[in-house]
Amino acid sequence: MDARLLLEPHLARLTAAPRLWVAFSGGRDSTVLLHALRSALPAAPLAAIHVDHGLNPAAARWADHCAELCAAWGVPLVVRRVAVAPGRGGLQQAARRARYQVFAELVGRDELLLTAHHRDDQVETVLLRLLQGGGARALAGMPVERPLGRGRLLRPLLAQEGARLAEYARAHGLAWVEDPANRDLSFERGFLRERLLPLLEERRPDVRRRILAAARSLGEAVAVVEEVAAADLAACGERAERLGWSLDAAAFVALSAPRRRALIGHWPRRRGLPPPPEGASAEVDALLAARCDARPEVAWRGASLRRYRGRLYLLSPLPPPRPLPAVRLPPRPGEYPLPGGGRLRVAAGEGPGALRLPPDVPLEVVFRRGGERLQPAGRPGSAPLKKLFGEYGAEPWLRWCWPLVRVEGRWVAAVGLFTCAPYQCAAGESGLLLSWEPAVDEHPRGPEGD
Repeated sequence: MDARLLLEPHLARLTAAPRLWVAFSGGRDSTVLLHALRSALPAAPLAAIHVDHGLNPAAARWADHCAELCAAWGVPLVVRRVAVAPGRGGLQQAARRARYQVFAELVGRDELLLTAHHRDDQVETVLLRLLQGGGARALAGMPVERPLGRGRLLRPLLAQEGARLAEYARAHGLAWVEDPANRDLSFERGFLRERLLPLLEERRPDVRRRILAAARSLGEAVAVVEEVAAADLAACGERAERLGWSLDAAAFVALSAPRRRALIGHWPRRRGLPPPPEGASAEVDALLAARCDARPEVAWRGASLRRYRGRLYLLSPLPPPRPLPAVRLPPRPGEYPLPGGGRLRVAAGEGPGALRLPPDVPLEVVFRRGGERLQPAGRPGSAPLKKLFGEYGAEPWLRWCWPLVRVEGRWVAAVGLFTCAPYQCAAGESGLLLSWEPAVDEHPRGPEGD
């Protein structure tokens, strides 16, 4: 059997990638994929990833098998061991999340992570999601391609039947390992594979074809919904913000409820963030209906929604507020880490946006404690920092880590908001420009996303 035929119509996509990573369990399907890639694209930059979940006593032996096979085929192999604790969705779902976290960390920019999912896997996935109460996007099945970390995930065998992969494995004399969990009736997928699907096929011999046809139809409907959501996002005036994006809340509320739900699902995916869990639309409605002086939030693992000054914000995870110590930095161009995890950039500049500073005097960067009063340039007197934060539009969720700069005990600037008198440069006068990049939480809280 020709390996190139097995990988059609993805050969051009595979050839153009800077690196191909194969999710290599050592089972039949991933062994077929790795062999086919090596045969069809001998010059391709190919590597394999094996994730040892430690859930089976034979896991170490499986890893050894993968290492031996990759060594014989001249394919570099990365083995990662993960600890899996049951969570939402059960043990298999927790193992899947751990596995894909490893994949996302290893795959580089524009590289492809290839999995060996095939048509039979797609049938099982659609049926499993139906039993779990999934929405239209879930019931459309696994996409052929999607984002993954800095790269992309591609399923080049998704149109192939499992029987064809079995035929390929026999024709090429391939050896593989068998995971007994694949046929374990205590797991839902094993029950579907061994009991439910054979029973359905007794009554409807073409049930697999019908399930796939329904999934394709739903996929087309989802694509239309995505087009409408993209148009709605543009109409709501999306713009970039610190650590995220925002849109006009009034324009969002004016949409029908189904279109709001579609937009809230589309928006994070478009920006590379996980979408909110099912049922979050009621929480979003409550967020928009909260008092103007409230600071409501809808958070999930990997992102959050907040409201501020008539706009709805989609944000990357934020670190938890905590007291931050002051730091002293040299008054020269550079990029300096801050205690809150952010970074302060100092660059040469000129004009009113730049700072006029005494030479060789360190910058003292401090953070809000309460009671501070500052005098922005052009104002006759000082004002409480809390009031100035509101006046200049400092997002409430970032005020605890907002860098404030002093020199020789005198206030110089609230970075990115205003410069204090008398440190503002005149037109044409040279000085220093300060900018700030807040930190993203490396350990986001909240429910885990799929």
